[in-house]
Amino acid sequence: MTEAVEYDVVVVGGGPTGENVVDRARAAGLSTALVESELVGGECSYWACMPSKALLRPAITRADARRVPGLRQSVQGPLDAEAVLAHRDEFTSHWKDDGQAAWIDSTGARLYRGQGRLQGPKKVLVDGPEGERHVLTARHAVAVCTGSRAVLPDIPGLAGAKAWTSREATSAQTVPGRLAVVGGGVVGVEMATAWNALGSQVTLLVRGGGLLPRMEPFVGEHVADALTEAGARICTHTDVAAVVRADGTGPVTLVLEGGEQIEADEVLFATGRAPRTDGLGLETVGLEPGSWLSVDDSCRVEGSDWLYAVGDVNHRALLTHQGKYQARIAGAAIAARARRVPLLETDRWGAHSATADHAATPQVIFTDPEAAAAGLSLAEAEAAGHRVRAVDYDLASVAGAGLYGDGYRGHARMIVDLDREILLGVTFVGPGVGELLHSATVAIAGEVPLERLWHAVPAYPTISEIWLRLLETYRDA
Repeated sequence: MTEAVEYDVVVVGGGPTGENVVDRARAAGLSTALVESELVGGECSYWACMPSKALLRPAITRADARRVPGLRQSVQGPLDAEAVLAHRDEFTSHWKDDGQAAWIDSTGARLYRGQGRLQGPKKVLVDGPEGERHVLTARHAVAVCTGSRAVLPDIPGLAGAKAWTSREATSAQTVPGRLAVVGGGVVGVEMATAWNALGSQVTLLVRGGGLLPRMEPFVGEHVADALTEAGARICTHTDVAAVVRADGTGPVTLVLEGGEQIEADEVLFATGRAPRTDGLGLETVGLEPGSWLSVDDSCRVEGSDWLYAVGDVNHRALLTHQGKYQARIAGAAIAARARRVPLLETDRWGAHSATADHAATPQVIFTDPEAAAAGLSLAEAEAAGHRVRAVDYDLASVAGAGLYGDGYRGHARMIVDLDREILLGVTFVGPGVGELLHSATVAIAGEVPLERLWHAVPAYPTISEIWLRLLETYRDA
């Protein structure tokens, strides 16, 4: 049986990004359908942000407690792995989406479960359960919000080795005795931190010369030092040539370039992401299946007047909070165009432009120590042609850091646009710095002049006093 229905907006992909497009479209009075092939709530809710941070929180809390005199002796024992994993399961709602599906219903949108694919302009075919088929026509817009997936490299033996990707790493029900992690990016270092704290012997294999290469160089150095001190082994300039695992069971052997072999009970490959745009019928509208979708700042696909690509699929910023931000922008733009209201296209910080993707993207990496950055790094600012100066300060020298814990180690850097005397980027690494980040994001997005930041007085004695020290360092140079 095939059902044909018309809506103002059809959203394909029910993760946080798609949910926010639905929310904004419905708030604007547009009839909306949401198509989801797996769980409403998407990767973030079940296999990424929420489970990974539930795994990491006990590890970071224990590390912080061990820095506090009078407390450290009480937290020297191992984590209760069973309790940690059970808590993680609660945060994923035990991989059931009843609550999020109910929220979609409460908005007035209609949820279609099944695989959605384009069938030409403004049409989405949904193959649902038990042979149901629905042809959805959008009066105004179709938004593709299908996210990204982990990519496994083409290595001999890997296909049959049942290697972990980020999904298995965040949902595993037992702690492996030995875990090999291939990749030194965010997923690699976060999962190395979590499983090492839970009792795995972790070996981190990195192709390049250090961890977290997309951040300021000192960030990866701090994280690598801490992981090593916690008992993990880090091998840089290392390539995996082959993977050996008989019948996909038992120990797995990684054969490195040069012949060295590393044996583990499980191996996680955290080596990149690809857009989930294959099988979406992109070829029916002149686009390449499996490709990233290039968009303008309203998240409308270039060359189209009706197709939007929001979140990971447009490759602007593969972060849940940025996908939700883009969804708010795209929803406002869809509503404005539906009402034929002129967009604020000349206002780069206006309601219809996802400017923060370029200028003020924040990110926190929940390792011990935490890493947090907003805006541009020094290398990115220089590559963009800005005349800049990097201002550095030892975060451990701030009074609040010493109170936070004995042996506090950290670093802060701000990137100053010398022509406009505003901030283009800020990076922190150190325990607890994630909660410092929003002030940096506000300063960057607001393009607050440094002379005005002098009047934003940090409370004493908090780690936030780092702002005063950075400004003093800039002034006194």
